Amino acid sequence: MMFHQELIEIGKKAKQAARQLAFASTESKNKALLAMAEALLDSEQEIVQANNLDVRAAEEKGIKKSLVNRLRLTSESISQISQSLREVVVLRDPVGEGEVWTRPNGLRIQQTRVPLGVVAMIYEARPNVTVDAAALCIKSGNVVILRGGSEALESNKVLARVIAKAAEESGLPQGCIQLITETNREWVQQLMRMNDYVDVIIPRGGAGLIQTVVKNATVPVIETGTGMCHAFVDREAEYEKAISIVINAKTQNPGVCNALETLLVDEVIAQDFLPRIGEELKKYHVELKGCPKTCEILPFALPATEEDWVAEHLDLVLSVKVVPHLDAALDHIYQYSTKHSETIITENYSRAQRFLREIDAAVVYVNASTRFTDGGRFGFGAEIGISTQKLHARGPMGLKELTTVKYMVYGDGQIVK
Repeated sequence: MMFHQELIEIGKKAKQAARQLAFASTESKNKALLAMAEALLDSEQEIVQANNLDVRAAEEKGIKKSLVNRLRLTSESISQISQSLREVVVLRDPVGEGEVWTRPNGLRIQQTRVPLGVVAMIYEARPNVTVDAAALCIKSGNVVILRGGSEALESNKVLARVIAKAAEESGLPQGCIQLITETNREWVQQLMRMNDYVDVIIPRGGAGLIQTVVKNATVPVIETGTGMCHAFVDREAEYEKAISIVINAKTQNPGVCNALETLLVDEVIAQDFLPRIGEELKKYHVELKGCPKTCEILPFALPATEEDWVAEHLDLVLSVKVVPHLDAALDHIYQYSTKHSETIITENYSRAQRFLREIDAAVVYVNASTRFTDGGRFGFGAEIGISTQKLHARGPMGLKELTTVKYMVYGDGQIVK
């Protein structure tokens, strides 16, 4: 494949920067992160102005409100992004961690954590990812190449320029944070095949984006998954607790991957519970797509189609199904889950434990909202994404997941006999 020369130059800069950044001290990386945090606050007005251009363009294109809200930056959100950088500063640096053991022949083997190298992030219209990804990569000693969605291009240009300048002025190598501003999809296709320059690609966005990267990349991919998240309200659920969890999981921020998409209700309590939760969801203007039994109990629910059980709505839409028992709930989740986040609401210990053991997902909850599946809420500072695969990383990805290991072996003339 012939690569654009500008893309090759980005790759060369990244590879050279990675050689230096891998050995940067924790102190120098933290110094850069603090400078980046301050630079964001100092550039707030410029960032908001650029973001307003993106938001207006998105609204003119008719992009749905929930996605526009993910795109929007305000003074408050910029302050939160800046604070997330400071939170990464206080996290333990995983680089250099490991263990040492000695073999009977006297060889001393040291396993130590090292950066992945050059990380390419391909993501959609969420400008906060620009900063989150850069922060975690810098702290873990990785160089990052960013390629955000075209809807957030103006915002990302300013954000990337501001934090890259701050990092380099703090002493980190030039090229440690780079943004691809070309929106031509051909560049993405090439980036996914730049094995000589990129060590790993992390896609973050909808199912279409993720599958495009997984199917077309020759560079290793850490797959972050779509969130087809379920909640099962068991026959021994506490109603007020269940209502609070469902409302939070669906409405607190419906446009994110850890938002609730399907509600399963045990038929033993359906006649009593569904009217209660239905009325609460109506207050939040949630549209319900229900199975025949749900529609019988809730006349305002629309009939669900097969597509509704696989849909990541990312909006105030919720699929609802009445199931006869826990086994049926487990079967439904097994069939439709994207292995992101699933929760059961119950006061029955045995059924809660079965749910935890038998559900195959990155995060499984008992009596808690799926909205907690987030690197920040897990204590990882910012996050690079939620991995739904099983190799290398799974669940919210923090600093440790951006490292690998190498073995350093100390000998004194030992040879294999």
